[in-house]
Amino acid sequence: MKPRKMWTVALLAATVMTSVAACGSGDDKAGGDKIELRFSYWGSDSRQKLTEQVIKKFEEKNPTINVEGDFSDFANYYEKLATKVAANDAPDVMSIEIRGLGEYAGRGALADMAGKVPTTDFDQQALAAGNIDGKQYGIPSGVNAFSMLVNKATIEKAKQQVPDDKSWTWDDWINLAKQISASGTGLTGAEYNYNPAWLQIFAAQRGEKLYDGKKLGVSADTLKAWWGIHQQLIQTKGSPDAAKSSELIAGGVEQSPLGTNTGATGMWWSNQLGGLSKASGQELTLLRMPKTKEATTGGMFLQPSMFYTVGAKSEHPAEAAKFIDFMTNDPDAAAILLSDRGLPINAKVLAAVKDKLPAVDQKTLAFIDEVRSELGPIAAPPKGALQVDDILKRITEEVVFAKTTPDAAAQKFLTEANAAVAG
Repeated sequence: MKPRKMWTVALLAATVMTSVAACGSGDDKAGGDKIELRFSYWGSDSRQKLTEQVIKKFEEKNPTINVEGDFSDFANYYEKLATKVAANDAPDVMSIEIRGLGEYAGRGALADMAGKVPTTDFDQQALAAGNIDGKQYGIPSGVNAFSMLVNKATIEKAKQQVPDDKSWTWDDWINLAKQISASGTGLTGAEYNYNPAWLQIFAAQRGEKLYDGKKLGVSADTLKAWWGIHQQLIQTKGSPDAAKSSELIAGGVEQSPLGTNTGATGMWWSNQLGGLSKASGQELTLLRMPKTKEATTGGMFLQPSMFYTVGAKSEHPAEAAKFIDFMTNDPDAAAILLSDRGLPINAKVLAAVKDKLPAVDQKTLAFIDEVRSELGPIAAPPKGALQVDDILKRITEEVVFAKTTPDAAAQKFLTEANAAVAG
């Protein structure tokens, strides 16, 4: 559902909900003087189990506070959250991606967290991404980078070599994928996706921004070149066809070519290395993204995996901040969550749990350390970015399914996307 339509539907739904719905379960129904907090988040079954463990640990340390986990799968998360916010029944603590931070902050749904959570030991560049118009609406849960993941064993099975990620180009990736798919091994060389992070990196390599203030900064030529990569992968059979690719994208980690050992390369967030490795049962490796031939920058960036935010109407903002403080600054929380929500944002906490990280998380940390100096800053996109992502996915599908031309698609995307961020 489109975010603007989502908000409209949410407002309509709110009219039939109880008029006394209160943000944050303010009735403290857990008994006596205990405070009740609700914490909304999305994810997999494994994340839900980890979150339940970390909530239990928080409650042990804070016996006067109970935390109710409000869990959802990602596909339905924002629709459910919008409905609750519109009904004045927002959770006290909400997980929000960077692309949604401006949307919720712009609608007055979030509290300014400046000075409410200790952030001295945070990665300050990542922390700054949660600041909009001088207010700290989001506290990062951790950090990650959008990267290329490869299965070396699969590549070698196809009698190909793992590329040098310091110098490879998009043409190199397309050719490698083509060779792997044509190797007679039954393997697929690559998987593409619609993630705007890929477009953002690609645009940066061409000297452009995805967003330039409150308008799109990416050009029609860059969009056409980006869609050209999708088309070349399909045409050369380096990736599955459009229909199969859309099915795989919807299937997530477990059904991806990398996760099922039927593919060799794919773009994912670095904190997803663990889930993909577990699904595949094989060793996977993080690489830098390919570049355009004339690029002077790799375009990659360090991004908060998600933000913890506090509802503007929460009846317990101090306790909500205390929960976020625990999640980001307490080594006991980090020892449970590890890199599930990105590598810990607090440098001292990361150092305290570093030796406890599983081997796959150690690899993620080593990769981030290796490329950190190459990673550019990131800022929260303007209100409407959630809708822009939906527009990008829809129009990209029209291109790869050959329902429209890249020329027409570029103009359509820029028109619709600029209208979305303009409000």
